[in-house]
Parts: sequence; C-alpha cells; structure tokens
Amino acid sequence: MTEPNEVKVETLLSIINSSAREAMAEYKNTGHGVPGIDSGTFHPLDFATDTLTLRKAIRLLEGACEQLNTILAPPQHTAYNLVSNYNWACMDVAAQSCIADVLEKYPEGLDVDALADAVNLDKIKIARILRFLSLMGCFKEVKRDVFTNTRLSLVLKSTNNVGSCIRNHRRCPKYAAALYETMTDQEFARSHEVEKAPRAFVLGKQGKNNNFWEMDDKSREIFHRSMIGHSEVHGSYAALHYYPWDNVSSVVDVGSGTGTVSIPLAKMFPHLKIINQDLPETIKLSRNIWEKNAPEVLLDGRVEFVTLNFLEESPIAGKDVYYLRSIIHDWPDNESRLILNNIRKVMGPNSRVLIQDYVLLRTFEEPDVGADESAEAPEPTLLNFGCSTAHQHDMTMWLLFNGKERTLNEFKNIGASAGLVLTQTYDFVGTMLLEFRIAQD
Repeated sequence: MTEPNEVKVETLLSIINSSAREAMAEYKNTGHGVPGIDSGTFHPLDFATDTLTLRKAIRLLEGACEQLNTILAPPQHTAYNLVSNYNWACMDVAAQSCIADVLEKYPEGLDVDALADAVNLDKIKIARILRFLSLMGCFKEVKRDVFTNTRLSLVLKSTNNVGSCIRNHRRCPKYAAALYETMTDQEFARSHEVEKAPRAFVLGKQGKNNNFWEMDDKSREIFHRSMIGHSEVHGSYAALHYYPWDNVSSVVDVGSGTGTVSIPLAKMFPHLKIINQDLPETIKLSRNIWEKNAPEVLLDGRVEFVTLNFLEESPIAGKDVYYLRSIIHDWPDNESRLILNNIRKVMGPNSRVLIQDYVLLRTFEEPDVGADESAEAPEPTLLNFGCSTAHQHDMTMWLLFNGKERTLNEFKNIGASAGLVLTQTYDFVGTMLLEFRIAQD
C-alpha cells in the first residue's frame, strides 16, 4: 500500500513535469524554441508584456521543486542552505562592477586577468565570484579563466532596467541583518510606523537621514529606472492585457513615477486620457521621460502632469480609474487608509480604484474571502506556492518602510474604511490587480 507522503511526492513530481512542459510549450509557441542556460542572447519571450501563462507555469514549477527538496532532504541540510545563501552578495558584486557590460564586447569570452583590469578588481576574487555565479547559469566559463555573458547575466548590465532594480536592492541585506535587534529595541519593537522601520534603525545608528523619498536628481532617476525593472520582474504589464481598458475613458496614475505603466497604457489605448500625479520632483522627471518615449501622446494632449502628495491631498476629481501600482504596500495601515480616503473624496459614482500589489494567502483566512481561482495553489503544494516572491517582497516592505503585502481580507478592510468594496480580482502571478468601487448603502 502506498503511503500518504509517498503519494504527495509523486503528485509533486507530476506537477513539476506538467508545469515544465507547459513552460516549454510557451517558448516554442514563439517559434524560437526553448532557451539554453548558456544562451548569450535574450529570448523574445523574456521581456514580452504578456507572459501570464508562462509565469503561472513557473510559479508551480518553482514551488513544487522547493517543496520536494524540503521533503526529501534532511532538515539540517535545508536549514543550513537557508542561512548560507550568498547568491545576493555575488550578484551585487557583478552588478556594481558592470562585468556584464565589459563582457558584452567579447562574445567569444574574456580572460579573467583582462576582465579584472577592466573593472578594477582582484583577479582571483573576481574569478571566484564568476565561478560561483556560473553554477547557476549567470555567466559561463567557456575555457579555463575565460568567461562570457549568458541570458541571465545580461540583465545585470548597467543599461538594463532589471539591473537597476537589482542594484537598488543591495541595501536590504544590511537592514535585514538588524531585524531581530529592531524587534527587541525598546523604541522600535512595538512600532509599526514608517519612521520605526529597520531601515530607519540602521541609518539612525549611522547618523544618516532616514527619509527614503528624499533623493537627489541622480538617485531619483536610478530609482525610477529600477521601478521599470521591478515591473518587468513582477509582471506588472499584464494589467495592460487583462483589464477592460476599452470601457475606460480616463485614468489617474496615483504615485505615477515616470510612467512605468501609464506610458505603454497610453500607447496601447489611444482613447485614454492619462493624468500622472506624483511629487513635484518626480513629475518634472516624468515630463522628460514622456517627451523621450511617448512624444506622440504629448502632442495629442492625452496626458497631464499634476503634482500630488497623496497623504495630504486628493487627486484630480471625477475620473474613471484611479490606479495605484506598488503604492499601498509601501505604507502601514493608517497611511494606506488615508491614501484611499483621499481618493474616495473625489470619485464619481462609476469611478474605480485599481490597486496592483502582491496578495498573500493564509491557511486560516476568513472563508468569505474570494479570489481568482488560478491564484490558489493545487494540492499538495503550499499556500502561495511555497515561500514565494510575495512573501519575500513582504519582508522587503517591512525592512524599508514598515509596510507590508496584504491578504485579500486586509485589502477589503482597508477599502471598507474608505467606503470602497472589492468587486474584481485579476491574478498576474507576480502581483494581483484589485478593483474597488464605491460601496452601496
């Protein structure tokens, strides 16, 4: 008789097989085949804006593989792997030193001596970094001490938006290292305020300004480039393809940044009137980005730029959609309620609020909380498909702002506090799009 745990293992193996084949089919459907781990060029699907089927297959594949490893490996093996993972440190070295930029000039490979001179690093140490990353398909050693780029290492280039996102993330391990200390410190331990986040704790110890949003022009430009990379990593552009924009006339991009989503939105749907609202310094930068990347939209008069502090003011009144991408998760509950209340004040009877953030699933969530069925992990995979990006990102928000990713029920409660009701959800794997309307009495 087959034991229950053996059945679970066999089911996970089946999920791994079926999800891998589904991913392969998505690549082959492009006519370019399945990419190789040491391919030196991007696949056409890598930066396509609609890869939802592929992303769903990878979500299952990753979750099932990790769960299978945890079941079959001794616990001490898994526990030690969790704490001795230095992938992030090696990726940071490669990104900060622009190794991929140098290697792009040498498609046949470059000797580590010449590479070390080009990036001004010790050749023995840089070789150790490259060999470490090569084990995961990031760079390739084509012959002894000669390295080339791969499809994975190319995202680390200084000109790549994802590379900017990775470089922008480099400070988080410093804040994570102080996490326990902040949870036992008398001043920080019980506080959920932005000013009491681990980031503020670390910078305060160093005597540095801890306001995340105060940046010089160069830092602001890098940050907003990293937000484009963030959207590419987390599948934000799926919103362009799966929300019924044809039924919308006007969109207010609340906390718009430089137009990460609103620029492609304006290009795909020329009937839309777009209003970008953000802080004055960002709006100034945004105008320049739109002039460069979407001049036709400016000429048509289909975009406006209006300054806004969404904690103190309401956005432009009476528009169809108020869109918040990666905004609410930056803030603790009190500030999140304030932002939504400021929007509710200016909504028309048919206005909608769209929140695009991660959504967390929990084992004992309230039974009346509904979601897109595709967001539910199949048995026997774990909720959120294991320790998913959603939970990793929840930790990032905690470290930076005392913000958090939320469950559907938490979103519903925050919306209700502003007189809004959740009416529709869209599962984009990296994020979910939540539609709220005015609650009817």
